[in-house]
Amino acid sequence: MAAITSVSQLHSSLSSLYPNYRSSPLILAPKTNQDTTLCCLTVRSFTFSRRRLSSQSVPRGLIIQNAATKPAKSPAEEDWKTKRELLLQKRVRSVEAKEALRLQKENNFVILDVRPEAEFKEAHPPGAINVQIYRLIKEWTAWDIARRAAFAFFGIFSGTEENPEFLQSVESQLDKDAKIIVACATGGTMKPSQNLPEGQQSRSLIAAYLLVLNGYKNVYHLEGGLYKWFKEELPEVSEE
Repeated sequence: MAAITSVSQLHSSLSSLYPNYRSSPLILAPKTNQDTTLCCLTVRSFTFSRRRLSSQSVPRGLIIQNAATKPAKSPAEEDWKTKRELLLQKRVRSVEAKEALRLQKENNFVILDVRPEAEFKEAHPPGAINVQIYRLIKEWTAWDIARRAAFAFFGIFSGTEENPEFLQSVESQLDKDAKIIVACATGGTMKPSQNLPEGQQSRSLIAAYLLVLNGYKNVYHLEGGLYKWFKEELPEVSEE
């Protein structure tokens, strides 16, 4: 309430000093606590005439912040071109579904399914490991609320975010020398085409990028994704 009182006092002061002002939504938060939930208030902006507003007129206990400041870019959010270049440099191979099955049976490759857990439980290749690369949005920071609103605008009420525990979960199950085939629903591709000269990004390619970026040496990618695997009627199991 103290903050609101200060804003009202500031507004009254500006109203008497400067007749030319207009409303604009700004976000105010206590200077002493950067993590405090931000509040949206309507304060007054103004145009200067003959007199200049003194800095002493602004309450010292308040700072203006953005309501939904986006966190710093994570490795998973790097441009696809950057990811693709590293994947090619590290010689990450893309394999078709039947080749992936052969590698799993004959060469001890592990299929790492990075789809959401619910999709994994519905159907997945036998022996596959599930570590979702994206999860439902959990937190309620200003930025998370803004993302929820953006998803809801398009009718999506189960918005997702990058899973911050992805690498930790993989490392708890697979060492850096493990032979891994990363799979998601559609797969994406690194192969250029007329319409997609740099291929197409996917969850599995993002996961492969994170793995090689963090020292995994034998990473393959399932071309066509698990959609192709199921379409070709290769072995699958489900969990109830």
